[in-house]
Amino acid sequence: MKIVKAEVFVTCPGRNFVTLKITTEDGITGLGDATLNGRELSVASYLQDHLCPQLIGRDAHRIEDIWQFFYKGAYWRRGPVTMSAISAVDMALWDIKAKAANMPLYQLLGGASREGVMVYCHTTGHSIDEALDDYARHQELGFKAIRVQCGIPGMKTTYGMSKGKGLAYEPATKGQWPEEQLWSTEKYLDFMPKLFDAVRNKFGFNEHLLHDMHHRLTPIEAARFGKSIEDYRMFWMEDPTPAENQECFRLIRQHTVTPIAVGEVFNSIWDCKQLIEEQLIDYIRTTLTHAGGITGMRRIADFASLYQVRTGSHGPSDLSPVCMAAALHFDLWVPNFGVQEYMGYSEQMLEVFPHKLDFR
Repeated sequence: MKIVKAEVFVTCPGRNFVTLKITTEDGITGLGDATLNGRELSVASYLQDHLCPQLIGRDAHRIEDIWQFFYKGAYWRRGPVTMSAISAVDMALWDIKAKAANMPLYQLLGGASREGVMVYCHTTGHSIDEALDDYARHQELGFKAIRVQCGIPGMKTTYGMSKGKGLAYEPATKGQWPEEQLWSTEKYLDFMPKLFDAVRNKFGFNEHLLHDMHHRLTPIEAARFGKSIEDYRMFWMEDPTPAENQECFRLIRQHTVTPIAVGEVFNSIWDCKQLIEEQLIDYIRTTLTHAGGITGMRRIADFASLYQVRTGSHGPSDLSPVCMAAALHFDLWVPNFGVQEYMGYSEQMLEVFPHKLDFR
């Protein structure tokens, strides 16, 4: 089944997205997400100038062969731009294979391991009271895993949460700022346990509780933080310290049993090999769009399963619905599934990427 066309589309329905569309001689099409937040045009150019011309005439069924050709043939291996482009190609080829077989993707991977996928949402607030209100709203929607962030008194732009129209995200850039702008580790370490205490006191332990630290702490600070929140039984603390310094996670592990999630900035199995092999993390956060598509992510998940490390894939709104659809199929299959990040999409985005998900 030869490939006859490969097209790259750059769109901006509120956010920038790069989508690859591959067409075969039989008229079957496949879509892949190549979005690299902040570097979208670099990936689009890489696809158009280097990968798309070399796809023409190739057999769309030879997914592994094409993956290896683009990975090793580039010579300059890995890197976020290269891997995002390869991811889009791989995703589109798996889409084609599933359509040609008239089967859902998860069946081709080995069949479903579960009936549905647990996703976690984001809750926000300038204050603890606002965060609790947002938590209650998402709890009512039925979410069983909830990430909680909150503005910290005395800090202006870091971890402040804007509650404006649409989906709130961080750091806040408008409204109700505390007085100073400088990051203060002490204020953060002192305040965050109070937030988790308020959540557990009001809502109990029925939901999984998650928190993202955005690489902001030193190893010893992260160890101290993890120890201080153990009573709240967190599902995970995410990115406590820069993941490039992988050996520092040994120190964190020695001081706390709070689970650790790392990896959304990783783009290959080599980036996370040490953390998984030494069991320094509990959840790997890599995503299909940045780690080599279905093929690349499957290698990571299979390797992680040997060490009882589960998946917890990155999935906010900087990844298109194309990636989310592929991720949900992957999540249905992968044996060592943990949780899937999900933020939802705006009406504007649904006009460009129409789809419907079933929430239960």
